Amino acid sequence: MNILVADDSPEMVQIVSAYLKKAGFTVFNALDGEQALDIFYQEKLDLAIIDWMMPKIDGLEVIKTIKGESSLKILMLTAKTTGEDEFLSLSSGADDYITKPFHPQVLLLRVKKLLGLTHSFYVKDLLIDPSNLKVWKNEQMLDLTKKEFDLLMMLVNNRGSILTRDQLLIGVWGMDYDGVARTVDTHIRRLREKIGDEIITTKRGVGYLIEKEN
Repeated sequence: MNILVADDSPEMVQIVSAYLKKAGFTVFNALDGEQALDIFYQEKLDLAIIDWMMPKIDGLEVIKTIKGESSLKILMLTAKTTGEDEFLSLSSGADDYITKPFHPQVLLLRVKKLLGLTHSFYVKDLLIDPSNLKVWKNEQMLDLTKKEFDLLMMLVNNRGSILTRDQLLIGVWGMDYDGVARTVDTHIRRLREKIGDEIITTKRGVGYLIEKEN
């Protein structure tokens, strides 16, 4: 698959391109908006990664031009970080938005998701990649143990339903586990320390759940 990387920083273009090439993508580079549009018209692209603050033609105008003539998937990669910036980017036609500095694996996941090459998904502000057993929060990869990941996934896969300690114990540790149900509480506490208190809800005397989003 062919990806355009457009950024006025040669170093940033080199970094992003290196990760994409390592993942097997063909990459076309541009250092300003005019070059980006020239490549768009000349090459058969599958996705474009566009910086906002580029010379000659800025990223927003590049996105508007591309979207006015095609359905090419576009990821805005920018140092602009406010909610208004994100709104303007998405309103201009960007399909996704990621800020600098970024975690390379998160960028690669976003790219694969836009191209339909991954089953990663969001739960609140967590980006979860089940195939690689990885979780990110605010672009930072979390250091979860296998049991913590399995516990999170069991709650995620049953969103909106309260799971008792016994259900979680059997689902994560197995029928043959001879430990106590309080093991679940200990792992929930450690998991919350890593993903944030707001993700998992406690139903006292019953169990735990992740609420469905409206």
